[in-house]
Amino acid sequence: MVGMVVGILLGALTVLAAVYVIVLGRIALRRGLGLAMPSLEGVALGAVTNFFDTLGIGSFAPTTAWIRLRKMVPDSYVPAVLNAGHGLPTVVEALIFINLVKVDPWLLAACIAASVVGAAVGAPIVLHLPLRAVQAVVGVALLFAAAAFVAKNLDLMPGGGTALSLPPTLFAVAVGGYFVFGALMTCGIGLFAPSLVLLPLLGMSPAASFPMMMGACAFLMPVSGFRFLSSERIDIRLVIAITLGGIPAVLVAALLMKSLPLTTLRWCVVAVVIYAAIALLRSALKPESATVEATTA
Repeated sequence: MVGMVVGILLGALTVLAAVYVIVLGRIALRRGLGLAMPSLEGVALGAVTNFFDTLGIGSFAPTTAWIRLRKMVPDSYVPAVLNAGHGLPTVVEALIFINLVKVDPWLLAACIAASVVGAAVGAPIVLHLPLRAVQAVVGVALLFAAAAFVAKNLDLMPGGGTALSLPPTLFAVAVGGYFVFGALMTCGIGLFAPSLVLLPLLGMSPAASFPMMMGACAFLMPVSGFRFLSSERIDIRLVIAITLGGIPAVLVAALLMKSLPLTTLRWCVVAVVIYAAIALLRSALKPESATVEATTA
């Protein structure tokens, strides 16, 4: 039964990826090979950003920064390029880490489902809240969490941090958290950093966050990517470039992740969480707060 749950998740992701490749290929052919031929800069951008995404840092914020610095596409094209370009590399991340980290499959499936439901059902609730207030609260919470991880790494506080499953009460807390994370994605707050905080604080290994946060995004991003691919405000050439550069970079980064000791991984989590917190607080303090810049995953 346990193996069947994982098999269903992997099968669904594989089918989703196959359909996505077909749709992307058809759109590229329809627009002409000249408009779909990827640039070396775009491939390199996809490789670098997805390499660090696999380590938990996220791909949206650095991709947005580079695109705007180089003026590669109009700002209105950025959301479509991010979701459509990083969709397939994120699916590859999920396929790798669901196999690599043997987390409780029921917890994995429940958290992925909760994030999808949260994005659909919780979105209207979150979107009625003041965006800057949400960013500020989450940013401050992430800074406190980073401090807790530092204390743990320096042996200044006791705690678990090695489990791959949770008892019923904490199981429910994790599922509820992923529902909220899915909803928060609708206002530009990425899912990676909160995931890297919640599960270790519940006593799970930091590595357990990776299959769950990547699995959730792997289902959410390609689905939104289908909508963006049919939009006129998208650069298919850049989308294909990011995809082609991103997939092999994910494979390389995953090999490095296999050899990271737990303490080193915790320090990586600290860096990711602080980075996400600063990005959110920066956006919250700007009058013209931009949700795309606040996205960390």
